[in-house]
Amino acid sequence: MELFLAVLYLIVPAAMIAATPLLLTAMGGLFSERAGVVNIGLEGLMVMGAFAGIVGTLMFESMGMGVWSPWLGILFAAILGGIFSMFHAVASITLKADQIVSGVALNFLATGLTVFLVREIFERGQTDTISARLFRTNVPLLSDIPVIGPMFFSRIFLTTWVAFLLVLVVYYVVFKTPFGLRLRAVGEHPMAADTMGVNVNRMKYIGVGLSGVFGGMGGAVFAITAAGNFGGGTITGQGFMALAVLIFGKWHPFGAFGAAIFFGFAQALSISAQQIPGLQEVPQVFMLILPYVLTILALAGLVGKATPPAALNTNYEKGSR
Repeated sequence: MELFLAVLYLIVPAAMIAATPLLLTAMGGLFSERAGVVNIGLEGLMVMGAFAGIVGTLMFESMGMGVWSPWLGILFAAILGGIFSMFHAVASITLKADQIVSGVALNFLATGLTVFLVREIFERGQTDTISARLFRTNVPLLSDIPVIGPMFFSRIFLTTWVAFLLVLVVYYVVFKTPFGLRLRAVGEHPMAADTMGVNVNRMKYIGVGLSGVFGGMGGAVFAITAAGNFGGGTITGQGFMALAVLIFGKWHPFGAFGAAIFFGFAQALSISAQQIPGLQEVPQVFMLILPYVLTILALAGLVGKATPPAALNTNYEKGSR
């Protein structure tokens, strides 16, 4: 029993931390796809967010912001992510380009642009390492609860709890407000929404913009908490895993929360396998590919069938059916 608890004390906090950037990015994808715009570009948004988060933190450090620097870096990444997402919005909504192709192009653009900027600014393949870091903390009082305290409320980044709180905010906004009703109407039946006076394209733009904001935050949180700097390989597939989280969660905030924890657990297991009795003999390469295998299974629909918004990946012209 003690060994089992020791393993949980190791895995659960790591799973929650690994789930955080996936969850934030999936929340962004939820806004975009609930508005009817497929966003394959979540990977690119995370790349841009990771770049902006590190560069922003370094910039605010130089301005003497101290411990506030990483938080301001995350805010900077959210803003830049929202702006960067407009490339996808203009291409897929205004110019009516194929949404899948536009998202893929966004991924290539983000990777190429950030690598170029890093080499131009820092004259090497990666940025400087940030000094102002976010550190794991214990939640006062709750961390003292027997068994569950050390498991869920100890050695956790504050960004993790912010992300969990944002899940509740997103749920309320999407399912309990007039804005959320209009957003979902545009993604399900844009003609009916248009008939009721909803500006369809504006709602789509807002959805894609919010995906950039959340995707930027997700990338920044990963870079600031896990990496400490940014290079071309900082974000390697996490955006696609976030897309799998969104699909596996059936385009619902709470479903995405559960899926993010599931994928976070897989990532934590792959990293900590050598410290867990019984898994030490498993070749490490198998554990390292485990999260990506689960991602493929989720995207292929083998884990669970999910019905997307009815008007997802369709261009709408006023007066069309």
